[in-house]
Amino acid sequence: MKKIEIIKDSREFSYIINNGKNIKNKFFSIYYMKNTDKNRYGITIPTKTGKAVIRNKLKRQVKSIVDNNKLCIQTPFNYVIIVRKSALDINYITMERELINLLKKTGEK
Repeated sequence: MKKIEIIKDSREFSYIINNGKNIKNKFFSIYYMKNTDKNRYGITIPTKTGKAVIRNKLKRQVKSIVDNNKLCIQTPFNYVIIVRKSALDINYITMERELINLLKKTGEK
């Protein structure tokens, strides 16, 4: 994922969460908002999920999933992906399937 495609500013996170639409499943919550340029992603994992090593591993996995499946995802949206604690119990393939299904649903609504 390129730096241009990452949302880092906490004000942007808050704006998208407060004003955007959302879609959820057992493992992820995704808040999204229409954008004029290209897809941008912000990934956040609550500290309840685990220690920093675990949270960083989940963040790397989510970034990899998004990077490998860019063509499947609707454009242009700003996404804030919140990974839930239950995502620790699933393997990478299941995580990929669940996340991509949710991201596809954002374009249908």
